[in-house]
Formats: sequence, C-alpha cells, structure tokens
Amino acid sequence: MATYEFDAPLWRWQARASDVWTFVSLPEALSDEVLELGEPYARGFGSLRVEATVGDTVWRTSIFPDSGRRAYVLPVKRAVRDAEGLTLGEPAHVRLRLIDVEPRRRRA
Repeated sequence: MATYEFDAPLWRWQARASDVWTFVSLPEALSDEVLELGEPYARGFGSLRVEATVGDTVWRTSIFPDSGRRAYVLPVKRAVRDAEGLTLGEPAHVRLRLIDVEPRRRRA
C-alpha cells in the first residue's frame, strides 16, 4: 500500500458561518505523486480514501484536491485535534496510507 509521511500546519476553511473545516495540505510534490498514482481510483470530487495517523490517533477519511493550493487536503476532525493537542497554524506530523491504490511496481 502507498504510505507517506509529512509535516504540515493546520488551517481553517469556512464556507459559511455554520461550515468550518480544519485541514492540512499535502506538500505539492507529494500531491503530484498521489494524483499520478491515485487518479484511476478517484471517487467523487476527485477524492481518494485514506487512513490517516496523527500521533496515536488513526482514522479513515478522504483527501480532496484543492486547485487553489495545488495540493490535496486532509480534513482533521475535532476529535483528532483535541486528542493530539493540535492548534491552528502549528504543524502536525501526518502518516497517510492510500486505501484503494496499489503502489507502482519498480522495474528491475
């Protein structure tokens, strides 16, 4: 399975007063690799199913392409932020495993 690790700060997106989401953005180079590898497996809105780990917290969710940031974004729910003591603007260490994607086989 394709697995990646990276550090990225938490940021907030708000569409309306009632819709507030917290994300981390995958680094641009990593997003490019994930797009290339995951494109055949993309679901609605170009999302890819993942298993995410931050600290001791593991959860399943999806990452979504964000054309404005030229990166995939990972939603980080409140339960994860509270359990791991994460705050906006501070980096989180993320381990991400693509669920439906088979890694490329290297040629010998």
